[in-house]
Amino acid sequence: MNRIGALIYDRFLMGAPQQAGLADKRRQALAAAEGEVLEIGAGTGLNLTAYPREGITRLVCTEPNEAMARQLRARSGEAPIEPEVVEASAERLPFEDESFDCVAGTLVLCEAASPAVAVAEIARVLRPGGRYLFLEHVRSDDPDLARAQDRWAPLWRFAAGGCNCNRDTLETIRQSPLEVDQFELGRFPKAPAIVKPLLIGSASRTA
Repeated sequence: MNRIGALIYDRFLMGAPQQAGLADKRRQALAAAEGEVLEIGAGTGLNLTAYPREGITRLVCTEPNEAMARQLRARSGEAPIEPEVVEASAERLPFEDESFDCVAGTLVLCEAASPAVAVAEIARVLRPGGRYLFLEHVRSDDPDLARAQDRWAPLWRFAAGGCNCNRDTLETIRQSPLEVDQFELGRFPKAPAIVKPLLIGSASRTA
């Protein structure tokens, strides 16, 4: 996403969905965050108010986009604990193996250059027993909508700053070193049909 996109992201791109229920879905997705937490692709910091107010001992937020990282730092006071902001991509996390109890990511893997590499990195930095908490818009399980997503994917990717509307993110996580604990499919509020299917869930590193 370019600098202009970063500047309008909160009000014009996420404003209506946030007010229509996406903020609640963020809180649902992040409710189990505890201990030392890493958030990948933290964007402008819309998740900071969604974290539990207790139980988090460290919060590190990565964001590769400089303009978004600047906004993230500006609203760091909204978090339950002062976050450390690191400019890094999900595919190249600058942390040692087994560094975190929890990794969180919302609306990230749709833009990742390589979702499989990103999830492998998440597994690498999680401690055994650690959890990955996710909220992503995904490929529909309805064949007609899935075909529409495929048709519109190139245009959507161009218009939405690299966002992919047709990724089977659940399967990507299932094919990773992580084990899916639970998930549910819902709807992205106030969003075009091709990005309506919404996945919320968690996966664990078992070894």
